[in-house]
Amino acid sequence: MGTLVEIVEIVQVYENGEMDIKTKGLAIFRVLEMIKLVPDKLYSGAIVNYPPNVLVSPTRDLMDKIVTGIKELHRLLNISKDFKKRDDELSSYDVGHHAGMSLEEEYELLGLLQEIQRQEYIKRHLQKVLPMLMEMEHLKEKVKLNGHFRNLSPLDLDIDV
Repeated sequence: MGTLVEIVEIVQVYENGEMDIKTKGLAIFRVLEMIKLVPDKLYSGAIVNYPPNVLVSPTRDLMDKIVTGIKELHRLLNISKDFKKRDDELSSYDVGHHAGMSLEEEYELLGLLQEIQRQEYIKRHLQKVLPMLMEMEHLKEKVKLNGHFRNLSPLDLDIDV
């Protein structure tokens, strides 16, 4: 699976020929066959097809919950993200990369060809990750107490000193 992209902007060109670019995803494709040597080209190619891809969900309810969950994830991680769209215009493709998934999980997300399936996938990921982060926040607060327990002695804790 892959994404057909359009180059929107060349941000910077380096002396060695590398570039920083901005792209826009246009369509999902499935690789049918790899072609190692393409005549007169310095790169390989492939025969691909473009499977039907449903880009809209029956309702906005689930997507709204996902956006809220991702904002909570970012809050817990002290990250600030601008999605460049209003919350009610966001899709799974707009937010998937910002949900803290592994590369393998993002690839699995790409292979789902229904918006509702992608939303469910992100939702399950957030249901797994957010409780762990909240527990880490709770642990951080405990650590911040810095051991100031005035009325406790080692004897109260059944610890041999």
